[in-house]
Amino acid sequence: MFVLHIALQGCLRATDVEYGITADTGGHIRYLLDLVTASRRNPAIDRIEIVTRAFHHVAYAECYAEPVETIDGTTRIVRLATASAAYLVKEELWTEHDSLVEALVEHIDALDRRPDVLHAHYADAGLVAARVSKRTGIPYVFTAHSLGRVKRAAFDRDCAETAGLDRRIAIEEEAIASAAAIIASSRDEAEVQYAGYDAYDPGRIRVFAPGSDLKQFADSARDPRVEASIDRFLDDPTKPVILAIARPVTKKNLAALVHAYGQSPALQAAANLVIFAGTRDDLTSLEPEIRDNLAELLQLIDRYDLYGKVAYPKSHRPDDVAAIYAHARAHRGVFANPALNEPFGLTLLEAAASGLPVVATDSGGPNDIVETCGNGILVDPRSPDAITRALQAILSDPALWDRYASAGSVAIKAYDWDRHVALYAELLAEVVDGAAPTTADPDLLLVSDIDGTLIGCAESVGDFATWHRAQSDVAFAIATGRSFHSALAVLGQHDAPRPDILITSVGSEIYYRAYRGAVYDRDAEWEAIIAAGWDREAVAALIDRHGRLMPQSALEQRRYKLSYFAGGDRDAGERVRALLATHGHSCSIIQSHGRYLDILPHAASKGTAVEHVRRRLGLAPRQVIVAGDSGNDIEMLRSARHAIIVGNYSDGLAARPDLSHGYVAVGHHARGVLEGVVHFRGIEAQAS
Repeated sequence: MFVLHIALQGCLRATDVEYGITADTGGHIRYLLDLVTASRRNPAIDRIEIVTRAFHHVAYAECYAEPVETIDGTTRIVRLATASAAYLVKEELWTEHDSLVEALVEHIDALDRRPDVLHAHYADAGLVAARVSKRTGIPYVFTAHSLGRVKRAAFDRDCAETAGLDRRIAIEEEAIASAAAIIASSRDEAEVQYAGYDAYDPGRIRVFAPGSDLKQFADSARDPRVEASIDRFLDDPTKPVILAIARPVTKKNLAALVHAYGQSPALQAAANLVIFAGTRDDLTSLEPEIRDNLAELLQLIDRYDLYGKVAYPKSHRPDDVAAIYAHARAHRGVFANPALNEPFGLTLLEAAASGLPVVATDSGGPNDIVETCGNGILVDPRSPDAITRALQAILSDPALWDRYASAGSVAIKAYDWDRHVALYAELLAEVVDGAAPTTADPDLLLVSDIDGTLIGCAESVGDFATWHRAQSDVAFAIATGRSFHSALAVLGQHDAPRPDILITSVGSEIYYRAYRGAVYDRDAEWEAIIAAGWDREAVAALIDRHGRLMPQSALEQRRYKLSYFAGGDRDAGERVRALLATHGHSCSIIQSHGRYLDILPHAASKGTAVEHVRRRLGLAPRQVIVAGDSGNDIEMLRSARHAIIVGNYSDGLAARPDLSHGYVAVGHHARGVLEGVVHFRGIEAQAS
């Protein structure tokens, strides 16, 4: 497969990238180069080009004007000449769209082999890809890296940082609308950030957490030169360290960290603050946004009289970063990322692998990282008090520091580039060739829960995958409390087969894998059915006032699902049902594991969703087998003729009279599912 990447922002070259030299030379370039490096190891991708703009600038290296930079025999960077030869910030790239499209079409026509797929990075590249795709017929996938609507929401007013955002948002709409698939880095990006766009289609978005070469950080060693660059600022270099590494741009919100530190004598007494904010020489020569943000940081240090307590080195090399983390780890420090929004959070992974607890923004990818690793605290980045409390909580509790520091090692396995590229290459193949079609006329619908049922044992998932590949007459579906994107992501992480049908968010959403392409179609008919009589706002307000429940995170709340923590109260479900009934609301209440409680429209549950899918596929009840392990599977297990309760069940499922028809497997997880399928197929064979 020949993949052509389009990346137009910043100063892009294959090695020694000058991160921070411009406001647009940042993490997306690191992501792209790491993706390309890992892609070169995958046999499915045999040729790669990165297409960018050629430009001249007296302050930047001449390499950015070179037409071709060869990386190896199959990979190169191509720099296209466009209408302007000057370096352009992202806000001005729109002036080059027409010439970029023409130059790229001309370049493709001159190649000895046409690319199979385009991969566009950032808004302007997405628009160029959309127009080139229309001209050439080559499909494209889109990675936004950051989105204009999110930036506008972060500032919630017109200011210098929001200038040009209306144009950028319109460009993003065009890029999103025509993409064959969209790659997001986190659930927040897929389910919250993209949702504000007119072209939003969740079935076309896939969440692939970027990989990272994290072993270097786990094995990082201190460097006397790096230590000296930090220590020279500090009165007491032996104190713990609050570390931040970020480009000095407004969205990284470094000023909030300095405010939090400057307003807290206790925090100043507990730790030094160390900020690596890109590379600078003369402030007056920097781009306005970078210059202004650095000036603000220096002014705040002066305002709070933090001299001797804050280190702010002027530069560092890319190969210094591991030693910077090692310095903070040795001083039992904390890594802080207070960004207004962080689409992913590569530095958080590096900190995690280095053994540093983290305090991170609750907006964006850090939600996924901290959930996966359990290595820190999420905070509202607009609240210096929240930042202070989180930092103090970790710095003042050695046991908590140790737990978070150890937990970060999970990142090394969870965020692996080769795994990322395996999923990425599979997606690209589906975009190019079309997905394997959903079983057109299945003889059996197998529906399984994910957590605790299908997954939980890697070996048994492998057995299930082998079995699944041999089935030609089985429509495989999952029914889960997870969201659509969370479900696909966790299935991919555990190498489980991709389902033909996803029943997600405890039965409130249904998706069908499209016959061709890499997308899923949402079942609008089902949503219309369950919407009847559902007053989400009124139910949420009533629970807020009288429910005595704690809401789960914003990511767990859906249009047709409200999710709470029950705090171990096993009677919470009945109490909430009675409360809602008293106020005229008939809802479906699902409680599982004694801790989680979901409120859905009356018609919504896994059981009713499975019945809807059965009717849509034209199957008889005897042609459906369902499998589950916990309380949120009860409706599905109770309503199905053939119900499997896997051996590792919870919530007393096997003792319930209404589940006495179910088969209680000896095997756990996916092996229990396979055991139950054999059992019920045997019964049906005898009956016929």
